[in-house]
Amino acid sequence: MDSLTNLGDGFLTVLTPMNMLWVFVGALLGTAVGVLPGLGSAMAVALLLPVTFSLDPIGAFIMFAGVLFGGLFGDSISGILMNTPGNSTAIAGTIEGHKMAKDGRAAQALATSAIAAFIGGILSSVLVVFFAPSLAELATLFGPEEYLALAVFAFVAISAVVAESLIRGLAALAIGLAIALVGVDGMSGASRFTAGQPELFDGINIVVITVGLLALGEVIAVAARRGTKEDTKLIPSSGRLWLSRKEFRLALPAWLRGTSIGVPFGIIPVGGSEVPTFLAYGTERRLASRKPDSMFGKGAIQGVAGPEAAGNATAGTAMGALLALGLPTSATAAVMLAAFRQYGLQPGPLLFERASELVWALLASFFIGMVVLLILNLPFAPLWAKLLKLPKHYLYAGITVFAMLGVYATSSKILDLVLVLAIGLLGFAMRRYGLPVAPVLIGVILGPLAETEFRRAMAVSEGDASVLVSSPIAGSLYGVLILGVGGLLIQRARARRREAAQVAAAA
Repeated sequence: MDSLTNLGDGFLTVLTPMNMLWVFVGALLGTAVGVLPGLGSAMAVALLLPVTFSLDPIGAFIMFAGVLFGGLFGDSISGILMNTPGNSTAIAGTIEGHKMAKDGRAAQALATSAIAAFIGGILSSVLVVFFAPSLAELATLFGPEEYLALAVFAFVAISAVVAESLIRGLAALAIGLAIALVGVDGMSGASRFTAGQPELFDGINIVVITVGLLALGEVIAVAARRGTKEDTKLIPSSGRLWLSRKEFRLALPAWLRGTSIGVPFGIIPVGGSEVPTFLAYGTERRLASRKPDSMFGKGAIQGVAGPEAAGNATAGTAMGALLALGLPTSATAAVMLAAFRQYGLQPGPLLFERASELVWALLASFFIGMVVLLILNLPFAPLWAKLLKLPKHYLYAGITVFAMLGVYATSSKILDLVLVLAIGLLGFAMRRYGLPVAPVLIGVILGPLAETEFRRAMAVSEGDASVLVSSPIAGSLYGVLILGVGGLLIQRARARRREAAQVAAAA
């Protein structure tokens, strides 16, 4: 009951004309920044930090809440419409979302994303309000071997699911892990694959990799098809706003499953929403593969609903971990931690006592921000979808300009522009030869974590490799992975046999 009373006081604080204005402005600015390739919710919060110096702490953090969730939805808008996610957290939803857009269902994909953001954000916020201290205790159960098992699970599961061939998926994963090795080794201090360039000592920025593989790679692929039948084909857009009853029935379980997958990952410091969004995508694809009329690969609505809900649920509980423990589990949470320190506040258990009015106003603004985003973005889904009616040469030229501006804005390095071009050519070659892009990104994002935790586990155990499977959590993850991959291989073998039998019968 204390939580309900405190939350009610938080709503009274937020529901004033000025504070509601900050929620609206934050949601609008977050969405606008998220749409730009290479930028995202973390960058939006960072850019707005200087702007909030003149605001009181409550007004500033209320606006940050709107920016946080608005940025996540903005990331998805550019990913769905232009195959250019504003941040890596929107990559998984982009896989099917962009295919829906190319099939003339852009508005439905955006509506699915908006509702997923609402459901994932609201449910995770409810859990944060009532169970933040209990949820935060889950993080203490994870040691080096558990983090390594989690990374390996994500590596193999995504490589097996997104590619028709496991070999091609693992080859793409190897490319991502190779890119992740660039930079200074965190444990030994030795530089690796930097060619003596000081700019590469910190590795290649994930923004450069994401924009290069997804945005520039797509632009080059489209340019390479110029003059072909595929190039002259117009992308239709029906512009229908509301989901049909069938689409809603397909999306609802995916929204709930995605939320349940994303909630615990907000407490576990694995770097953000990439892992749960890809796991949600993999879950939906595996479930759909059991049905003969699966739309995966052609624009499955579940492939948008699950990852989008997971991403927003992770963002919600990540804020709970930040408030309850002072533990930033994502890049956005780390920027929010800097914002707290800017106002002389230290997140953690004592924050609820020393700044209870601020904490509960921030939690209340999560709920209000979700409603504002739904009202703000759902009616505009058909309007965003109109972007696809622009001539391709204008649309993709604009993507290239904004992508390059986004990359340069994050680092102000000319070398990053050269790298994004090189990685764009790599992305084009991967599309040309049928290699999936998602395993590359997973390898880049989780490769450093897996390497660090592996070496830490081996150092603690003095070289005893059995420690990697000794814990119940790690052993369970490996067991589920083996069963899942085995089942997938059996399923694909059966499908190939059925296709061969049908070909033989037709002959």
